[in-house]
Amino acid sequence: MYALSLGIQHINNALPSPVYGLLSGMNSSTVGIIALAAIQLAEKAIQDKFSRILVIFGACAGMCYNSLWYFPLLMAMGGLAAVIWDGWMRQGIRELKTRLKRNRVTPEVQVEEASATNDVPLGARPAGNHGVQRRNPIGIRSSEHPEPTMPPHSSALEAVQQQHSQQNSPEHAIRARVGIAIVALFFASFIGILVARGTEPTPPIALDLFASMYLAGTIIFGGGPVVIPLLRSYVVSPGWVSSRDFLIGLAIIQAFPGPNFNFAVYLGALAFQSSKFPTIFGAFLAFLGIFFPGIALAVAVQSFWRILRKRRWVTALLRGVNATAVGLVFTAVYRLWEIGYLTSQDAIGGQSLGKDAWWVVVATVTYAESAWFDVPPAVAIVMGAVLGLCWYGAVGRE
Repeated sequence: MYALSLGIQHINNALPSPVYGLLSGMNSSTVGIIALAAIQLAEKAIQDKFSRILVIFGACAGMCYNSLWYFPLLMAMGGLAAVIWDGWMRQGIRELKTRLKRNRVTPEVQVEEASATNDVPLGARPAGNHGVQRRNPIGIRSSEHPEPTMPPHSSALEAVQQQHSQQNSPEHAIRARVGIAIVALFFASFIGILVARGTEPTPPIALDLFASMYLAGTIIFGGGPVVIPLLRSYVVSPGWVSSRDFLIGLAIIQAFPGPNFNFAVYLGALAFQSSKFPTIFGAFLAFLGIFFPGIALAVAVQSFWRILRKRRWVTALLRGVNATAVGLVFTAVYRLWEIGYLTSQDAIGGQSLGKDAWWVVVATVTYAESAWFDVPPAVAIVMGAVLGLCWYGAVGRE
């Protein structure tokens, strides 16, 4: 990705006309791939109607506003809402429904049910609470409705298997105290970096970039595509990277294997192209800022995760944050859609793909071939570029 950034830095603002069709085709294919990723992530994140509401909330709220602090706030709100719902509201609503259902039963219905119960013949009623007991020819007592019995020694076998699995499970070398200390130091550094950037009227680009990537690496949930709207907000809005260069790198990284977090290296190098520091320093800062939070938290939390995962409010918090973050992937689809069509008149900012039906077709075809025919993303991106050149040959020359 760093080598790609070096090549992008030498591209002029004005490009040959066929290149705009090629890039627009790649952008349309990227939108189709990200849309498929959003739907697949939503299918995993949606567990009930409430998580479905959180996905919709994240998608709609993310489309309405864009700021550095806005996306983290939305995810925190989703996690808090899930804690409140799972902890108090769900049980209260169930009790309210039960009361309403009981109140709907009229006294006449209750009398009819009681009389119907009393009309049962005495001979047909079960004797006692355990059914009618009989004796078979061997003399062993049996029931008309015998309860299922467990195989002999099944409980003992399960206990042995559970003990064996616990003995074979890997033990983490990090103790809980050390993990808590790492988490405390991490959040102290997190707060210190954000405060240092906030107190500076015009923070240096090195501090600003590292803080943005540090924030993105800390709050990312739900998979790689979630990082796309965050990174676009953090590097395009300040003017470090143009929308065109952002889309070019995004389309190319979708065609190559590896995590989307590598995209930060490309963006960090482009952000430093106008500064006095070398671009490789920006790539290193972006790489460190986006990868270090996840590694630090993964190493620290694994020491006491066995205890945390038993807490209902922890699982509810993560469920809500994840569902809201998945909704932000739909926000990424919308924002990429609005800037994906590149022309010579608006080559830097981009226009909506909806201005030309051909790009809608390209995005739809890419989605269909990836979702239903298992076409690899690299092949889908190349096909989108070819369709973009076809558009230029048919329409672009006019």
